[in-house]
Amino acid sequence: MLNVIIFGAPGSGKGTQSERIVAKYGINHISTGDVLRAEIKNGTELGKTAKGYIDQGQLIPDTLMIDILASVFDSFKDSKGVIFDGFPRTIAQAEALKEMLATRGQAVSVMLDLDVAEDELMARLIKRGLESGRADDNEETIKKRLFVYHSQTSPLIDWYKKEGVYQHITGLGTMDGIFADICKAIEKE
Repeated sequence: MLNVIIFGAPGSGKGTQSERIVAKYGINHISTGDVLRAEIKNGTELGKTAKGYIDQGQLIPDTLMIDILASVFDSFKDSKGVIFDGFPRTIAQAEALKEMLATRGQAVSVMLDLDVAEDELMARLIKRGLESGRADDNEETIKKRLFVYHSQTSPLIDWYKKEGVYQHITGLGTMDGIFADICKAIEKE
């Protein structure tokens, strides 16, 4: 199975490129945000527990998030693989994901790091905010989100380099050009 982790700061193009990866390789997409919303909407036991944390303004514990991801992962029968979008975000989560996959005879195939310069990210997100009306795409909030992203992810980059699955992708250029680089990185594994 092809198990991909796609990484990148807000505005780096993860969503766009994830859709293209899913279409080309026939794998499933797991976005942690989408999964949580679905579990809560469907009133599952995991969803109810997650909602309790969210309603109190707390982060969902890693063990609960892994249980939710495992449940979704296991629901993909005859899957060619999965792309994880938005997870892991910490080394503890990366270790838990590695263990969850290992118990299923699986492993992360490649970790794609979409790297885009900060000024370009800022421009993209402000433009997206103007076009979509997303309240979190304003300069002050973007700066906070980028700070959190960089402080959380740099240790993960080193962790995945040690795992031997890290691939740096320059996230500037045409969508097709970036996707071609992603395909090379995936097919190298």
